[in-house]
Amino acid sequence: MKSTNAITTLFVDIGGVLLTNGWDRLARGRAAAHFQLDVAEMQERHHLTFDTYEEGKLTLAEYLERVVFYTERAFTPEQFREFMFAQSQPFPEMLDLIERVKARHGLRVVVVSNEGRELNTYRIRKFGLNSFVDAFISSSYVHLRKPDVDMFHLALDIAHASAQQVLYIENTAMFVQVAQGLGIRSILHTDTESTRAQLAAFGLALDGAEE
Repeated sequence: MKSTNAITTLFVDIGGVLLTNGWDRLARGRAAAHFQLDVAEMQERHHLTFDTYEEGKLTLAEYLERVVFYTERAFTPEQFREFMFAQSQPFPEMLDLIERVKARHGLRVVVVSNEGRELNTYRIRKFGLNSFVDAFISSSYVHLRKPDVDMFHLALDIAHASAQQVLYIENTAMFVQVAQGLGIRSILHTDTESTRAQLAAFGLALDGAEE
């Protein structure tokens, strides 16, 4: 009989794990330089309102109106949005690793991520995440943000898994610590090879040599 503590489900973050961060400080800096914006002012306005956008309480258009288009600009919201979306790039080795581990061990994969709706939707479609992810617990869908423990409880409910059956891959130390406090085994992701080794240590190797 399979152990009730055997790992059946991977919780995985998107930004910093499967893909680059969607709209971090570096990306905003590049946007400010490209569109000749005051970067300090843009960053301040971003911090005042981005949590609300990630919780799904603002549309992207509303967020951009507060952060960029509160005054007349020489460029359009569509041009800025295209630049914003273009900052997202994949980590092909991590995408391949998660797909292969899922197939090899018959796991469910659940994304637990803080992302605004429009950006999240673009990233899911652009990089084919829905080809191997079984559920997306995105902050903009559930109106909760990590590190709120309710987001992890909701993910467990939707995955129909106990904390002991989940392994969480995340690149933010605080979120790992919160998950571990709930009994969820976790990997603090820094690079593909170390995560591959830690997966193997949890019994999720890809070949016999790693087991």
